Parts: sequence; C-alpha cells; structure tokens
Amino acid sequence: MTYFNKVSNDNLEVLDGQQRITSIGRFFTDKFAIKDENGMEQYFSGIAADKQAKVLKTKLLIYECEGTESEIKEWYRTINIAGIPLNDQELLNAVYSGPFVTLGKEEFSNSQNANNQKWSAYIKGSANRQDFLERALDWVSKGNIADYMSRHRFDKNITELKNYFNSVIDWVSGIFIDVESEMRGLEWGRLYEEYHKKAYDPAKVSAEVQKLYGDPYIKNRKGIFEYILGGSVNMKLLNVRVFDEATKKSIYAVQTEAVKAKGESNCPLCATGHDANRKKIWNLSDMDADHVKAWSKGGTTSAKNCQMLCKTHNRAKGNR
Repeated sequence: MTYFNKVSNDNLEVLDGQQRITSIGRFFTDKFAIKDENGMEQYFSGIAADKQAKVLKTKLLIYECEGTESEIKEWYRTINIAGIPLNDQELLNAVYSGPFVTLGKEEFSNSQNANNQKWSAYIKGSANRQDFLERALDWVSKGNIADYMSRHRFDKNITELKNYFNSVIDWVSGIFIDVESEMRGLEWGRLYEEYHKKAYDPAKVSAEVQKLYGDPYIKNRKGIFEYILGGSVNMKLLNVRVFDEATKKSIYAVQTEAVKAKGESNCPLCATGHDANRKKIWNLSDMDADHVKAWSKGGTTSAKNCQMLCKTHNRAKGNR
C-alpha cells in the first residue's frame, strides 16, 4: 500500500511508502537478491521468466490524496498511527511535498548515499528517518525549516541546500582532522556561522583536542570543539571539575587560621588592598575556591593549587 499526494494534474508526490517503492525498484534492477522456495538467493533477472511476469503484473494498492496542508498532515498521521511515531521532518515533508522535497529526499534520505558514513560523524540519526535532510534544512534556514520549505516548495533544484550543507561539513572536517564521537550532533550550523571566517591550523587544533581529551578535569568533552573555535577562552563550555566541598572547607580553615594573628583578611587579595576589607574575615559562604595557577595554564584542581577568595575578587581574577 502506497499513498501519493496530488501536487498537480500531472504530478504526484510520495506521501508514504518511499522505502517500499525504492526497495521494489532496487530489486527489479538487480541491486539485491531474495531467497527462493529452496533457500537459494536469486536476483530478479535470474528467476524464471514466468515468475518475472507474475511479479511485474502484480497490482499495487495506491491511494491518491489531495487537500489542504492541514488535511495532508492529518492524513499522514493517520496512515502511520500504528507504526513508529512520526518526527517533525516527516510531517513537514508531507505538508510541503513537491519537487524540492523529492530532490531533497533523493540526496539526504537515500540510505545508499555514499556520503552517509561521513555525515554520520557529525549528525545524529539516519537517512531513513529524515535526520540528514532535517539538519541540512536547519542549517541553511538558520532554524526556520518550515518557512524555507514553503518558499522553495516548487523549486526544481536543491543547489543552495546542497552547497550550504557541504560547506558546513567540509569546514568541520577541514579544521578537526580527528573525528571524535562527541562531535556527533553538535550545532555545526551555528558554529559555522560564528567561526567560518576565522583561520585555523588543523595540526595545532588536533594537538589541542588531544591535550584536552587527556585532561581528567574536563567533564564535558562535547564542549571542547566550540571552546577551541572560540579561541580557548570560555571554560564554561568544558565544565572543568571544581574543588569539592571538603577541599574548600580545609583550605578556608587553613587560610583563616593563618591570618588571625596578623589582623589580615582571609582573602589574600583583600589583604593586599587598601580598602575596608583588608582586615575582613569572610565567611565560607562568601568565598569561592580558586585555582592559584589557572587551569588553562596547566594548574590542577587539587588542594595544593587551591585558594579561597572573596566572591568579588574571584570573579575579577577570571582566568588570570
């Protein structure tokens, strides 16, 4: 059973059943074999002539659907109600069916496309569930997929879509020459827009990636790539492991005890100042743990490299 959406008097678009149609066509053109009643694999061209004729004369149940976009969307939901839940892109393909969607699916929803393996390194999902097509549309439309599909619905080519998608993929693979599993599913379209005009040395990038992957204090490896693209500045992307509560309490007690007799602040930076806080003893809750030697400069997240600063000075110090 296959459903077609009537685009015009002379044109039909597959609404549901593309994989079935593709499989039938591939069998007829000897792209794969099936087992006969004796368990032997047979290509279509190799089976008996009478069986070929029987297959070719078999009628298929076809439904032609036409109506408003809302009606088409509801039909598609009804058709698939007993199957795998539909995703957003599958519904949009039904609503905006036409030559543009057909060409887009031929390129990005084709499970036989030789580029699928390369694309899978950067995109989550599969061709069959429209994930590659959805990502290509998301990137080129800057997140406005429905609007983009509506405007290009009757286009006879997908040149812009393909070119932009390939530009993003080529840019990523050109900068990050080592493919890591954490690269899959990142917002490469957004990152391309933000950073593709900057120059990078792939060899240096690779060395930095490997260095960061080997750092036990980094909790979010997915953030490594944007961190590098942004100039290795925004440490929040890495979620670097912070000092635990026991370490904070221990360092606080040592610092506070050491300065009591001197009449100085237990915040080392306040103690060297000239304002009213230079003798203030801060409560633990008013202080933050800080790396004496910044993590980005090789400092470790250990008690030996920890100091307690008042919140104001800790924020001011930043990554220095």
